[in-house]
Amino acid sequence: MQKKSDENTAASYNKNITESMVILMDTLKLANEIISGKRIDKKDNYLSEFIDTDLDKLKKGADMIRAALVGEKVDLCTIINGRSGKCGENCKFCAQSAHYHTSCEVYDLLDEDTIVEQAKANESEGVDRFAIVCSGHHPSESDFEKIIHAFERMNKECKIELCTSLGFLTSEQFKRLKKAGVTGIHNNIETSRRFFPQICTTHTFDDKIANIKRAQAEGLCVCSGGIIGMGETWEDRIDMALTLSELGITSIPINSLMPIPGTPLYGNKRLTEEDIIRTIAIFRYINPTADIRLAGGRALMRNDGEDTFTSGASASITGNMLTTSGSTIKSDKEMLTRLGRDITPVWI
Repeated sequence: MQKKSDENTAASYNKNITESMVILMDTLKLANEIISGKRIDKKDNYLSEFIDTDLDKLKKGADMIRAALVGEKVDLCTIINGRSGKCGENCKFCAQSAHYHTSCEVYDLLDEDTIVEQAKANESEGVDRFAIVCSGHHPSESDFEKIIHAFERMNKECKIELCTSLGFLTSEQFKRLKKAGVTGIHNNIETSRRFFPQICTTHTFDDKIANIKRAQAEGLCVCSGGIIGMGETWEDRIDMALTLSELGITSIPINSLMPIPGTPLYGNKRLTEEDIIRTIAIFRYINPTADIRLAGGRALMRNDGEDTFTSGASASITGNMLTTSGSTIKSDKEMLTRLGRDITPVWI
């Protein structure tokens, strides 16, 4: 009798475990809970389930969340590489680092007319945002003054939203950028806290966090995400998504590593499209109201990453640049229109 009782107890236990796993892996149920107000954090014990759960259901749930909490509008941004190369930081993925020998184009800060003309050209094509991006830990004092003047002019002559990525700045510099018309600051955390020292040692993860908080304190929206495919684990990707959620980031670019000759990560295996899509879907679950922005590495996917827009993505970097190789503003807008998404610029 005791043996039979033990067998029944074991059977009941296994049944409960199985039912529990089914609940944990019910991504559509979880999606509806998120739509109703649930938010995922580090205390949730099912985070690892995202790694192996059915991708089609995960994609469907992510798109449900995107549709309900973000809507049909796709936010499109473009950048101009205002200063290229000669960067003193040693980020292992970057062609612009002075620590590596790459074929990166090297030039000092572009002249103001070139920057303003590019902003106007992107505005004429109906893009939401335009950003000046510069290599380096931070701009020199003279370059910063030139950048401020360029933004002041664009703020007067253009309607397009203005953003920038200038590295590590002081609170006063962020304040001046906002006064000049800048609404968004880009500063990627790149990866998880655990993996960050494997990617960069010339600044720290905490340096990144402090910089983001300085920008937020001055009333600027922060665009911050990272790069996948650098050798990190799935757990690192999930941790990055959770960190961004804790910081309240509203725009999260997801870059997929395109290994660049001359950089330490050149030998890394390229990501599969399925891994990229799973990552974007996971980020949507963890950051349900943020813009999940398709960024670098679109050449790794079919149709310039079209499937990501039915898997949780709600924004994209666009234009004729390295990060969107093979796509243009026109082709992106045609693709998004075909998907029934709203591409009306925010400034109209």
